[in-house]
Amino acid sequence: MNDILSSIFILIGAVFMLISAIGMIRLPDFYIRNSASTKSVVLGVFLILVGVAFHYNDIMVFIEIIAIMFFIFLIAPLAAHIVARAAVITKVKFWEKTDIKDLEDYDKQRTPEDEEI
Repeated sequence: MNDILSSIFILIGAVFMLISAIGMIRLPDFYIRNSASTKSVVLGVFLILVGVAFHYNDIMVFIEIIAIMFFIFLIAPLAAHIVARAAVITKVKFWEKTDIKDLEDYDKQRTPEDEEI
């Protein structure tokens, strides 16, 4: 039963990773690709790790997987934010259908001291 459950979780996780890879190819701009690569990859990795936990069925492996999941959930959104912020600062172009009114309003409110940070 553990092998079947493990296989199902790993297969579903691999499907999410495949969807993310397709999104990286098909989506129109950097920012949307960044979102796709973060969200579905994290879910895919989570499901694969759950499958591995069911496969090994050991408390130490389970504790290690919980630690890995914690760090992935902690680091992935932070890394995506840092990369997107660097792209905005270096003026990477948005898709023409993207509504950037809020970003333009934010840029107007910024001061020269904000550039140093």
